[in-house]
Amino acid sequence: MSTDTMLLLAASSHTFNLVGAFIGGLVIAGLLIWAVTFGITVRTREPGPPKPDEQPHLPDGGAVREESEMREADEVHHCEEGEERILPHDMHRASTRHAEDQHRRRWDPGSSGSFGSGGLGHV
Repeated sequence: MSTDTMLLLAASSHTFNLVGAFIGGLVIAGLLIWAVTFGITVRTREPGPPKPDEQPHLPDGGAVREESEMREADEVHHCEEGEERILPHDMHRASTRHAEDQHRRRWDPGSSGSFGSGGLGHV
């Protein structure tokens, strides 16, 4: 093979690569345009925003207030030998109940780092 033939083959392979990249770009651009138009048609089929009379309103009694209370753990009864054990459907809905003492526990500077977690305390 002569040098001229080699140059012609090299130029033609670069041309095929260039044409292939251009066609691939056109395919990707076409898919993106199709996706945008599909999204627009789906969005036009969706219902519009609610009208002012369809908006939620406050209840007749006014705004609902937050209620805060202290809760304590509802202890589970430990069964002795021969007693019938407690099954999950026998337990209460909540694992806590209203505490008699409604005062929040506060951190004492001379105690441990948390509420009874141990730790080094004030040294």
